Amino acid sequence: MLSIRFHGRGGQGAKTASRIVGTAAFLEGFTAQDSPIYGAERRGAPVAAFTRIAKKPIRERGLIARPDLVVVADASLIGDPSARVLDGVDERTVLFVNSPLTPDQLRARTSVSGRLTVLDLTDLALKQFGKRGAISALLGAVAGRLAGLRPESIREAIVRELTDLGLTAPVIERNQALAMQCFEAVQPVTLEPGPRAPVPSAQLRTPTYDPPTRGTAGITAGPNSAIRSVSGWRTFRPVLRPDLCNGCWLCFASCPEGAITIKPDGKPAVYYPHCKGCLDCVEVCPTDAMTVEREPEGANK
Repeated sequence: MLSIRFHGRGGQGAKTASRIVGTAAFLEGFTAQDSPIYGAERRGAPVAAFTRIAKKPIRERGLIARPDLVVVADASLIGDPSARVLDGVDERTVLFVNSPLTPDQLRARTSVSGRLTVLDLTDLALKQFGKRGAISALLGAVAGRLAGLRPESIREAIVRELTDLGLTAPVIERNQALAMQCFEAVQPVTLEPGPRAPVPSAQLRTPTYDPPTRGTAGITAGPNSAIRSVSGWRTFRPVLRPDLCNGCWLCFASCPEGAITIKPDGKPAVYYPHCKGCLDCVEVCPTDAMTVEREPEGANK
């Protein structure tokens, strides 16, 4: 059985990528299983998805603790302890990371182990589509390539999964074309599925509860509220052009994290330590004063 684990941020398409790989494997006659895991659906929050491929019935369920292949949609997740990207990764694991850095640069900045390969899918998508968006088709194509699936199966799986999401035929065709470019750009590898050492079970914690007289002050305890920085969730950041701002405050009213404040001159300002990069402010800005910049790789957020 081949076990693939996807890591991404909400809105990047890791869940759909896992379905594309599962569907492509099914089209080739394999037994396939895919399932995602995430908490509250928040753009930018870490999410994971799991795909298993086998020639026989798959009787295993749940999380993939010892993956054969790990696909990472955002390199910043590697340093996020809540994402647990490197859990269960050993010298046999193949690790793909969407990043503009080279493998040597990525190893120097992180504690990555395993057999590493990289490709800047985000940059390819920006050049092709001219705007940010999910890279699910590209992730699925890369994962399919590394898993040894055929390109025609990947193409058909992309059509099926993106059609189910309501995308139009022209958009799907463009996704297919770029996905095939990514498929060819990644060098095939030999995965080594098979038994691996078990992962130690996590220690369970007994929760403690404050008495009713304490009220609801628990929201201020880490990792909640202001104590929990969500700046690491960003792939893109909003940037204000003051010369275009008319002071309507729509960005201030729409920010779900309270990361936008109003200065004494009536103009908004973005407080980046609390900005998760959802870009709601960009969507509601009537004068295009809020623009988008890609988050620099390895930036101190």
